[in-house]
Amino acid sequence: MRAVVQRVSQASVVVDGKTEGTIDLGFMILLGIGTDDTREDIDYLVSKISQLRVFGDVEGKMNLDIKSVNGNCLVISQFTLYANTKKGNRPSFIEAAAPEQANHLYEIFCAQLSSQIGKSVEKGIFGADMKVSLINDGPVTILYDTKNKN
Repeated sequence: MRAVVQRVSQASVVVDGKTEGTIDLGFMILLGIGTDDTREDIDYLVSKISQLRVFGDVEGKMNLDIKSVNGNCLVISQFTLYANTKKGNRPSFIEAAAPEQANHLYEIFCAQLSSQIGKSVEKGIFGADMKVSLINDGPVTILYDTKNKN
């Protein structure tokens, strides 16, 4: 499982001209799900993201997690995080999970993250053509890959 976590002051997702999710201070998370991802990957990511200390404390140091600042999350499913660009110029997505499996794990991830941060998580529409807007605060962008836990 791969995630791009961006600290934002604002983010939203629009599908067919309708706003599906919007947040202010918090995390905009692009979530890619691979063919061999499991609930263990979800457990790992939810734990890491919910405890990620990248929000400023009273001294301005990145020392607070999302719960400490009453932040929100917007989670967007993005299979293109599994793009393989090794050969040629057209990416292969063979390592991305099939839609049924990916949607199932995406929904579990969102529910578990919601439970962990103590508030509902905003979402896009799985598989839709989405327009995502955000103001990356910092900028702060963190990459996670559950198969490479560096």
